[in-house]
Amino acid sequence: MVTQAQILKWLQVFGTEIDQNKEYLTELDAAIGDADHGINMDRGFKKVISQLPTVTQQDIGSILKTVSMTLISSVGGASGPLYGTFFLKASTIAVGKQELTTQELLTLLQAGLDGVLQRGKAQLEDKTMVDVLSPAVVAFRQAVEEGKDTVAALQKSVAVAEQALENTKPMLAKKGRASYLGERSIGHQDPGATSSYLMLRSLVVSLEDGE
Repeated sequence: MVTQAQILKWLQVFGTEIDQNKEYLTELDAAIGDADHGINMDRGFKKVISQLPTVTQQDIGSILKTVSMTLISSVGGASGPLYGTFFLKASTIAVGKQELTTQELLTLLQAGLDGVLQRGKAQLEDKTMVDVLSPAVVAFRQAVEEGKDTVAALQKSVAVAEQALENTKPMLAKKGRASYLGERSIGHQDPGATSSYLMLRSLVVSLEDGE
């Protein structure tokens, strides 16, 4: 089971990861975007962290919905709507729940991914966050079907996500600001894919701590 407390911990850990990597994310974005991904995400997650004390007694769905609304209202560029949509769609799976089964966590991550796909209209190999989220969710599903527990399944998912992140480097960007660069986008790691990897890694860390 994934508890409400672990979900709160996940959001705190992710906020810390963004804070510690904001300059790195901005450097990645400077190469192929607007050089603001780290700054925008950090602003959004500082707001999220400041909101968490107000939702400690709420169910997981309400917590994730608060995260969504906070990101949409405070993060500029494409990241706000995309991450906001991820957490909004995820929240619908956890309405009224104080804990999630492994299967429910899988459904939640799939819903978040589906939201990003609908909102951003990106496909695999467009060099976006989808290139990390999609293979990570597939790997998580496979591991769950093999009977792995939540943490082991997520560890497998994050290992796949890490390789998927590396795989964004040779891709030609087909979405967003990076797509304007054409061939010059090749050779650079995608910033949105990087923050998505940090999000998944933060989830594993939060659950490992509880073991």
